[in-house]
Amino acid sequence: MDPRVALPASVRVEGYAVVSEDGMLADANGIMPNVLKIEADQRFFERKLDGVDILIHGRNSQEHHPKSSRRYRIIVTTRVAGVARDPLKKRAVLWNPSGAPLPEALVLLRAPHRSIGVLGATNVFALFLDRYDVFYLSRVEGVRLSGGRPVFPQVPARTPADILHAHGLARDTVERAAANLTIETWRRH
Repeated sequence: MDPRVALPASVRVEGYAVVSEDGMLADANGIMPNVLKIEADQRFFERKLDGVDILIHGRNSQEHHPKSSRRYRIIVTTRVAGVARDPLKKRAVLWNPSGAPLPEALVLLRAPHRSIGVLGATNVFALFLDRYDVFYLSRVEGVRLSGGRPVFPQVPARTPADILHAHGLARDTVERAAANLTIETWRRH
């Protein structure tokens, strides 16, 4: 397990990603295209985020929902040496995993942290591969983003499913949420 994200077993870590058929979460410019923004997935995502204490994401992977400003968050960035308060967001801290372990960011944030939701981007998702208790992988059928930004660094050489399985998660359920959207729940076994 990556020592940068070492947490007590009592802390639940959940991942959330929506990807194209080829495992991409953004186009080549790092922008999530509208074809990946499906209303059923957005409702699922918002409901799940309501159930976690803290969100962790890269500076471009934030969610834009009515409750966003009320959520505690840790923003992964190389713009700080270790951890620092976010000067623009009252409920956020900046964290550089190369400069400080995650528990230091949690102490600075001063928020409950029984559960953590990871929103991406690629390298942020990868940091937690050996620590997820559950990963919700929303897959949009009929959409390919060749040359896009992958959900995990090993994509497209390997599928997201192969990577989750290799890190100790097993597909638990698959829900058809819309005509071209499935939501897979992967749990640690």
